[in-house]
Amino acid sequence: MVSPPHEAMHRIFQHDPGLFSRLSRFLGVDVPTPVKATALPTDLTEASPVERRVDTLLRFETAEQGPFLLAVEAQGKKDPDKPASWAYYAAYLWTKYRLPTALLIVCQDHATARWAGQAVSSGPPQLPTLTLRPLVAGPHNMPLITDPEEARADLVLASLAAITHAADPVVDVILKALSTALRDVPEDIADPIVEFTAQGLGNRPAKHLWRNLVAVDLSFYTSYISEEIRAQSRAEDILVILEQRGLDVSEDVRGRVMDCTDPEVLRHWLTRAVTAAAAEEIFGDE
Repeated sequence: MVSPPHEAMHRIFQHDPGLFSRLSRFLGVDVPTPVKATALPTDLTEASPVERRVDTLLRFETAEQGPFLLAVEAQGKKDPDKPASWAYYAAYLWTKYRLPTALLIVCQDHATARWAGQAVSSGPPQLPTLTLRPLVAGPHNMPLITDPEEARADLVLASLAAITHAADPVVDVILKALSTALRDVPEDIADPIVEFTAQGLGNRPAKHLWRNLVAVDLSFYTSYISEEIRAQSRAEDILVILEQRGLDVSEDVRGRVMDCTDPEVLRHWLTRAVTAAAAEEIFGDE
């Protein structure tokens, strides 16, 4: 099953194709700024029954080097079968489009990033034939954007920095800088950043901090994730009130409260929690 972090790590390049050029300096290469970028179909299946899909595929037009393709793959862990698949992607795309093809692997932990960056050859040592050398973006080379002004200068890069550092303690500072930078940003620009960041953090502890930051610093946004964040915060408040009043909160009550995403219903339950004689009474006649 495809996880939210997996989707965020590659779809962010579809949202802002120019991101690849801006982060290339952190990868040790010089990629010119594209004058045009086009998202291409990701299905690389041939007539054979084996289905192959690259995560994100972009075509770049540049003034300096001409057109080239960028295949972006999100990789959450080591997988011995992946290098062969990546080599297939590069060879197939080169054959199909007759364009130079670059491969970028995005990771969230140091071990996976080191593994993904190793050169792999298809032939024996004395006959390498086809050698795969992907670029890798991960916690080892992505910037630590902890200054709100720096985050404001490139919100998409700041979001990717948070995603790739999701497992590092410094992610808390990155997230605070990002939420601060988003305060004065138009909603149509800020909403995708909020969503990508939330997706990219997955189930890691930092997701709770991001939810709180969005609920407090970005309370005027109405995207589905920010509404979900506020709903969860209100649900937690209901349980805290019941517990602080010494009422017994059963697992059924706790589950019903935490599963509710309707802000109006939660508001009624929160009001009742202040005076209810038993936890179950917050539901009234519902």
